[in-house]
Amino acid sequence: MLNLLDVMSRRTKRAVFFVADFLAIPVALYFAYVIRFGTFDVFSRLEQSWVIFPILMIAGAPLIYQLGLHRYKLLSYEIKAVLRVQACAAGLLLVGVVANLTFGLGVPRSVLAIFTMLFFVGSINSRAIALKILSLMNEVRGGRKRIAVYGAGSAGVQLVNALRQTRDVKVMAFFDEDTQLQGQVVSGLPVLPPEKMPTFVSSRKIKRLVLAVPSMKRSKRISLQKQLLELNCEVQSVPSLEELLLGKNTIDTLKTVSPDELLGRDKVDLNLPGVAEVYSGKTVLVTGAGGSIGSELCRQLMDCNPSRVILFDHSEFALYTIQMELNTIGLDKGILIDPVLGSVTDAVRVAHVFKEMKVDIVLHAAAYKHVPLVEANEIAGLNNNVFGTLTVAEAALTHKAERFILVSTDKAVRPTNVMGATKRMAELLVQDLAERSESTLFSMVRFGNVLGSSGSVIPLFQKQIKSGGPVTVTHDEVTRYFMTIPEAARLVLLAGSFSTGGDVFVLDMGKPVKIIDLAKRMIEAYDLDVKSAENPDGDIEVVVTGLRPGEKLYEELLIGDDMLPTPHPKILRANEDQLDPGAFDLLNQKVAKVVRAEDANGARELLLDHVDGYLNSIPRAAE
Repeated sequence: MLNLLDVMSRRTKRAVFFVADFLAIPVALYFAYVIRFGTFDVFSRLEQSWVIFPILMIAGAPLIYQLGLHRYKLLSYEIKAVLRVQACAAGLLLVGVVANLTFGLGVPRSVLAIFTMLFFVGSINSRAIALKILSLMNEVRGGRKRIAVYGAGSAGVQLVNALRQTRDVKVMAFFDEDTQLQGQVVSGLPVLPPEKMPTFVSSRKIKRLVLAVPSMKRSKRISLQKQLLELNCEVQSVPSLEELLLGKNTIDTLKTVSPDELLGRDKVDLNLPGVAEVYSGKTVLVTGAGGSIGSELCRQLMDCNPSRVILFDHSEFALYTIQMELNTIGLDKGILIDPVLGSVTDAVRVAHVFKEMKVDIVLHAAAYKHVPLVEANEIAGLNNNVFGTLTVAEAALTHKAERFILVSTDKAVRPTNVMGATKRMAELLVQDLAERSESTLFSMVRFGNVLGSSGSVIPLFQKQIKSGGPVTVTHDEVTRYFMTIPEAARLVLLAGSFSTGGDVFVLDMGKPVKIIDLAKRMIEAYDLDVKSAENPDGDIEVVVTGLRPGEKLYEELLIGDDMLPTPHPKILRANEDQLDPGAFDLLNQKVAKVVRAEDANGARELLLDHVDGYLNSIPRAAE
């Protein structure tokens, strides 16, 4: 039956209530006679007064319709609707009195008075009963999120009344610091002291606490919110009138801050006519397709009209997510979307993809990129970032793919960490393949930090701000180059079209940004104040925690000073040193040896010997 109610249209529901009110007229009139004469056998006493039944029903139908009794939503039935029922009952009484006097029907006046009251009570109670049945059925179905409200004042009461309009939540109780309210029942709910929250939340399985004290100072609200978060349930807050009027956001209703707002520079226009022609009608393989950069590459590729996009990723969930997103677009544009679950280090799997699917272009975005994690897992970093890149690149060369573009990083320039060193070694190997290739154009693209990508500072800062702070940065002088995910993906596609073989492309991203300035900018973007010695009443504090293993104070985009132009004024081609002749095979063998042996020290020595500028100056944190 509940499913029937869910699928029933609003028009049908209105019709049901209209019919119910219409049928209430003869029922109420009948019981008015029953009460008046004290017997259920009233029809023998009606004589000529039976005409009052059709008269009231004929008059009642348009009266009910005009007053709109059937249009009031069941969950929002309130005083205005009650007054409409009262007006309808009064109108029926007036019709009955006039008809009785005009036609001499002989209806007792008491019958009309009793009828009016019965109709009024019956119409209202029918809604109340229907609402109760609906509530009980929702309880049987389950799935309603139980919540409690902190604050039993006017804001809390209004919130509860609003929440009762939905079947998705059930309000269980109020909590309030006011001792005069504690122990009372407000809006049908008990008011409990705050110290009972832990027990109540646990025993009643409360999933959400809503702060409904908009007059509370922001600093106290943030402090209270942090306490509530410790109860392992979701915490939300009702904004104050000032915040609503000024359009400000509270901690829990944080707007989505666009990365463009945090760049500190204008976005780079990376549009260039003719780029799409390079990918049009081609089979394009994107490794790491479920990641931040890989997924954006796939999205932008769809505008280039390739014939086929192969999504390659080792994460089942990430692969499923991007496949579902692209399937509809692919169907509309006639682009085949092929998800392939596998690792770039699996040479057999990679070779099978190239052979069976006839890959034309490779966008290699698969990599381990989190600096502290790779620093503590150098073998995994070397295997995935170097051997994995080499596996895909050699497959592209063997099967004569047209282009191979490696997604690299500015951390590959004079690296101080394993992640950057492995990416630089991958660049060197790809450059060597480019020298020996007669068919495949190999190129590399170096990014700065990508705002909004997994592991970037934006999700971390957002989480810290939402929990009330502090926001942590590793050093007050750390700077980074930043770009947005769309900029990064577009840069890869452009570089693929510019490639002449062995190229290293970089984006002119302006001046580097201080991380501490970025943190402050993000706090202010949420209409909050930075807490400091100069502003002790601020909302969120920024705390310096110290450099992590392998972390540099600043990053570079180029190893040397030689830069060559490209067709795009903001994209430069770097001219950098390559491997010595004959070093490729030997380096490849060394990488395979240390990976097979799980030799962590050997991995670091290999990077020191073959990556110029790599300074292993920071010891492993795990040692």
